[in-house]
Amino acid sequence: MKKILFLASEAVPFIKTGGLADVVGALPKMFDKEKYDVRVMMPKYMAISDEYKSQMTYVTHFYLELAWRRQYVGVLTMQYDGVTFYFIDNEFYFAGSKPYGWIHEDIEKFAFFCKASLSALPLVDFRPDIIHCHDWQTGLVPVYLKDTFSEGQFYQGIKSIMTIHNLKFQGVWDPKSVKDITGLSSYYFAPDKLEAYGDANYLKGGIVYADSVTTVSRTYAEEIKTPFFGEKLDGLMNARSNVLRGIVNGIDYDEYNPATDPLIYHNYDASNFRKEKIKNKRALQKELGLEQNDKVFMIGIVSRLTDQKGLDLVECVIEQICSEDVQFVILGTGDEKYENLFRHYEWKYKGRVSSSIYYNNTRSHRIYAACDAFLMPSLFEPCGLSQLMSLRYGTVPIVRETGGLKDTVEPYNEYESKGTGFSFANYNAHEMLGTINYAKNVYYNKKREWNKIIDRAMAVDYSWTTSAKEYEKLYDDLLGF
Repeated sequence: MKKILFLASEAVPFIKTGGLADVVGALPKMFDKEKYDVRVMMPKYMAISDEYKSQMTYVTHFYLELAWRRQYVGVLTMQYDGVTFYFIDNEFYFAGSKPYGWIHEDIEKFAFFCKASLSALPLVDFRPDIIHCHDWQTGLVPVYLKDTFSEGQFYQGIKSIMTIHNLKFQGVWDPKSVKDITGLSSYYFAPDKLEAYGDANYLKGGIVYADSVTTVSRTYAEEIKTPFFGEKLDGLMNARSNVLRGIVNGIDYDEYNPATDPLIYHNYDASNFRKEKIKNKRALQKELGLEQNDKVFMIGIVSRLTDQKGLDLVECVIEQICSEDVQFVILGTGDEKYENLFRHYEWKYKGRVSSSIYYNNTRSHRIYAACDAFLMPSLFEPCGLSQLMSLRYGTVPIVRETGGLKDTVEPYNEYESKGTGFSFANYNAHEMLGTINYAKNVYYNKKREWNKIIDRAMAVDYSWTTSAKEYEKLYDDLLGF
């Protein structure tokens, strides 16, 4: 039995700010339980709901030296969906209404979390063969395994994996403070270790010292070796390319299943979507006050409203997107300029454009189920989950060929009748508009072809089962099986 510990700063259903939580919540339960004992360790935030806190049981507590302070470490545990979760408790660090705050506080908080997690392992009687670290918040763990914890018999031979969910976030602060907080010697604050451009960088430390590095799609694993996507670490990513691999994320096929989803208006599946999917469109049009029209081409966006998501392209040609034969449905929050842009267009084109400037899980499911097409023109996208959800719901994705979008959406080829969506290569508003118009043309004038695209989209499998098999292979490779 191979023992694996997932270490992360968030996990569904306990706390979530982004896709990382979905991965850490969904992936551990997908492994073959005969061969892999996969557990998760995360902070016990004050913000976790009482529903879950009340199910946690106390395991142990101890004190830890961090910088010049002695800190309390409590360890609690609970089972969820057949997976053992451990929670590191310390009210000084994990109070507050959300998991992240000011970066200088987070730098200390997650140094504490890394050190406390490793220190807790002998006390919970779980010695992992591999510690699977997620994002910069756990970047010190591979470093500590080679340093502070390398002495103890217990830690000998534990392997580490560093998974990068988004290279943009690296955990950067000044070396003097980080040295003080972490207790690491000056040896580690050199350009070939934790230091980058005069700062200390947690994620860099994790990438340098981990036995294996992964990221969340094959294309993104290649992209981050280039200056544009590499966020100043492209040199390091090239240096570590021999241990770097991309494994695409999945989505929870039980939660996102148009046949059983309780949040959508009408259930449907691959065999009956031609008749049943339209009922979702009618109901959403009614709910959002859009013109009731079965035939109109409805495009959806569910997204953080930021530049990264390609919304500057949308802004550039929004007048043409909102033409008379289109309905445009937006859900999300983010930069004020985009929030106001979509509010303005809803006002200008009442009945054609709907913008919900907030986040609501029910409405997101309804948009995935109701729309004809789903737009994701991202500047960069390590994996992306929205396109996987839209494929699952038979809502044809229109994406830019970057990161996970390129890996998961096969562009429509009218000559060979292949493809599960539409894509464009250059970060260019008119190229995007041309692709939207091409999709619209197929929708209006080649309905049978459009339905075949949906057939193929609903047939692809981006469930966690597929990803779990790739991670199992990685674990086996790392342990020499």
